Amino acid sequence: MSVTTRGALPDGTYDVTVIGAGVVGSAIARELARLPLRIALLDASDDVGDGTSKANTAILHTGFDAAPGTLESRLVRDGSRRLAAYAAENGIPVEPLGALLVAWDGEQHAALPSLAAKAVRNGYHDARVIPAEEVRAREPHLGPGVLGALDVPGESVICPWTTTLAYATQAVRAGVDLHLNCRVGSVTSSPSGDPHLLSTGRGPLRTRHLVNAAGLYADEIDRLLGHADFTVTPRRGQLIVFDALARDLVRHILLPVPGALGKGVLVTPTVHGKVMLGPTAEDLDDKTATGSTAEGLALLREKGRRILPALLDEEVTAVYAGLRAATGSEDYAIRAHPAQRYVTVGGIRSTGLTASMAIASHVVDLLADGGLPVTGARELEPLRMPNLGEAFPRPYRDAELIAADPEYGRIVCHCERVTRGEIRDALASTVPPASLDGLRRRTRARAGRCQGFHCGAEVRALFDRKAPHA
Repeated sequence: MSVTTRGALPDGTYDVTVIGAGVVGSAIARELARLPLRIALLDASDDVGDGTSKANTAILHTGFDAAPGTLESRLVRDGSRRLAAYAAENGIPVEPLGALLVAWDGEQHAALPSLAAKAVRNGYHDARVIPAEEVRAREPHLGPGVLGALDVPGESVICPWTTTLAYATQAVRAGVDLHLNCRVGSVTSSPSGDPHLLSTGRGPLRTRHLVNAAGLYADEIDRLLGHADFTVTPRRGQLIVFDALARDLVRHILLPVPGALGKGVLVTPTVHGKVMLGPTAEDLDDKTATGSTAEGLALLREKGRRILPALLDEEVTAVYAGLRAATGSEDYAIRAHPAQRYVTVGGIRSTGLTASMAIASHVVDLLADGGLPVTGARELEPLRMPNLGEAFPRPYRDAELIAADPEYGRIVCHCERVTRGEIRDALASTVPPASLDGLRRRTRARAGRCQGFHCGAEVRALFDRKAPHA
């Protein structure tokens, strides 16, 4: 197992290198780990899932509203089945809540039958239009003016942090080298079939095949290989997370009728026991602009007041923003260049979490078309990921676990009920956190209503005791 965060990269040539350790890049590395090959996974950050993936809206989609006939539609449908099974096997929390696509005016209401028909064209046959009376019976706290809804019972919520980490952990345990703090500056390719030479912030790296899963920067990597098939426009999505006391206000994922910039502002429970409102959809020029704005939060509160008025009376736990990789297309920008032994995986929007495992399988097929040997695949050892979900047993409530190891009964973060045992395990894990934010994504420590005001010093002390990994 190899996870590196500093120093020169190993000598020799990799068979495949994946640029970008978000949920899609990590899924691709995991799929490649099944093959008897030398694989590298690179990321410019100090952790996996530290870009778009960490700020995903955390919905496990059915794909009912994708553009029919697109690659995205096929991969979301396939990926949803794959990820649901993978989550169950490896302990990733998923809650099958179902979704209601709520219509608030005549135009939206008139669009519901066509959305139901669109779902059928996407292979999803369980969506149905329901009247206002049924909507109100199922969601009594909705605001006034509901005209009806499209019921989509197959939609679920999932933990995006645990999903990315599970992929990366399984990949590393199967022999993939994960190199963090490893930004790619240039790529030199030879027409004679020699390996690609990547210049990184940690020195050179050679690889026979290359996969570009760099998210917001996928277009820039693509240009290093001589292609200009798409341009990524960062689309900022600001979100508000409300305290766990708001959880009883909503029973389903509440979706709006989608507009030109996406699905719009939604209200959804999270597997962590909170309620999320958002996102906005703001096209920007700056790929680092992850700050929240007063205007964006005011817009969310205005939308939230119409959808679920009582939500606005609840305490806000956190505010954050993520950037999605918009390309102006209704489909993913997955392109194979067999002569270069290169595959681009660009334009992966919020559905990328759901589609991640299907994208990975598709990319391996494309690499095979470019000459990658794909024989000798093996099954990977399953994991048991630490549970961060409220609908499942957590360590602080497990008497047998605490009896065997009292550290699981010593709560450090009281808002989120995170124990010393969980923090200890995260710090000693296969892909350990390199920061307190990384630790939060692995344990929920400092993610509660006080945002670390009470537990911050103790969490920091526990974190500082760990020896930095090489």
